Amino acid sequence: MHRVGENGTASALTCHAGRTAPMACRRSNIPQDVKETARFLGVAALTMGAPFGINTLGSGVRMSGQAGVVAVTCLALEAGIARGPGVSVLCNQGSGLRAALRAAIERGASGIISFGIAGGLAPHLAAGDWVVASGVASGEDVIATDRAWAQRLLEILPGAIHANVVGANNVIASPKEKFQLHDETGAAAVDMESHIAAEVAAAHGIPFAACRVILDSAHRMLPPAATLGLRRDGTPDVPAVLRSVLQQPGQLPNLIRVARDHHVARRALQSGRKQLGIGLGFPYYNSLAFDRVFA
Repeated sequence: MHRVGENGTASALTCHAGRTAPMACRRSNIPQDVKETARFLGVAALTMGAPFGINTLGSGVRMSGQAGVVAVTCLALEAGIARGPGVSVLCNQGSGLRAALRAAIERGASGIISFGIAGGLAPHLAAGDWVVASGVASGEDVIATDRAWAQRLLEILPGAIHANVVGANNVIASPKEKFQLHDETGAAAVDMESHIAAEVAAAHGIPFAACRVILDSAHRMLPPAATLGLRRDGTPDVPAVLRSVLQQPGQLPNLIRVARDHHVARRALQSGRKQLGIGLGFPYYNSLAFDRVFA
């Protein structure tokens, strides 16, 4: 069987009929089709669970609720990394995100930042690379980010590139789709929240920024199990992932590659978040007063 280690990668420990096998395999009387099913279930659950920081099915990340900068995320993992002093977190998509952002602005939000992972569109970007948005393409429009905030992010995040990102309402999974979107928009990365956050911030005159870490590069194919919807708390729908792998077991190698890329992206996101500090680099606070309130 295949076993996935703590770092999300897989090591092959396959039991083959007619060969010397571990004692647990030799003594098993479980039918072969059941063992194959269990094998795929275990690998898929661990492959998806490890990089997202999930230890058990249904576990999630608590969201912070203090006032200040609002960080817009999609995954529970992103929310858990983003939250901190001076930062409240919204982990949502679509119409729910728009409504939540408007409510946050009514409560006195100082700024909005799109924070988390993204798909790579520019061919030279790899998993773990940072993109600080100069603007967010949404349909025919490009909404500029706050210059001072973007400059602050570029100064803090080592090696970050300054380029447009594009918002999408659906997952951009294939290399063909990614290269086409890059040709059409010139954007370096794509996610499913930045365009919504940018539109709401622009409508209310709120400073907006976006900084994203590449998960899947432009040449990487996202397998079906990696494109399934999330639970309302931002955690993967693991049972749906398992069903997908059982129905299409050939996607497992690509799923493991995505898990490895996610491990790289997660480490970059955690490291960058530590460097950004209080308020995720927001440049308009009185730093002394801000430190007293949120330290």
